[in-house]
Amino acid sequence: MFWFHDDIERLEKQILELDYNPELVFYGSSTITLWSKLTTVYKKYKPINLGFGGSTLAACTWFFDRIFKNIENIQAIVIYAGDNDLGDGRHPEEVLLFLENLLAKIRAKYGNIPCTVISIKPSIARRHLLESINYTNSQIKAITKEDENFYYVNIYDALLNQNGNPDDRYFEEDGLHFNAIGYQLILNILKKYPKIFPQKILERM
Repeated sequence: MFWFHDDIERLEKQILELDYNPELVFYGSSTITLWSKLTTVYKKYKPINLGFGGSTLAACTWFFDRIFKNIENIQAIVIYAGDNDLGDGRHPEEVLLFLENLLAKIRAKYGNIPCTVISIKPSIARRHLLESINYTNSQIKAITKEDENFYYVNIYDALLNQNGNPDDRYFEEDGLHFNAIGYQLILNILKKYPKIFPQKILERM
């Protein structure tokens, strides 16, 4: 995990320099990191982007205590990670285990706040993993039903074309990361899930 240290130090510095107390946290891999408009779009929610490029659910779990050490009283967290785990050769069962461990850490520190996990995207670059991604997503969806404040947001289906393959309209040339159209699609989907935001935030909107 040593290769993430520069990114973790960047996040620690970012948190210490905040002039507000974040209430909505986005956490995960480069899909979060590269969402440049995220903090602008969700400005009313006092958001913070804690993505770090290339991260896995394993890394998100491993570094959680360190990254969140100086963040108190957050109201909600949105997670995107998992495709890098599968890309590294991990099995779906491992991804689920890391997610369950991450949720346990969140519950231990922040109690029963709304936690949302965004489904793993069907990217062009990882088309060979579609079966594994789809299975992992189905299992993630299943475990969210075991916690009344754990939500699953399905972006997988919306990113497929009529032939059931990843739609290149939503991806950068690398076939892995979202372009502006892709991020707008994800934003539109998230708007359909108001429960991911706590009542305290919704009342101020």
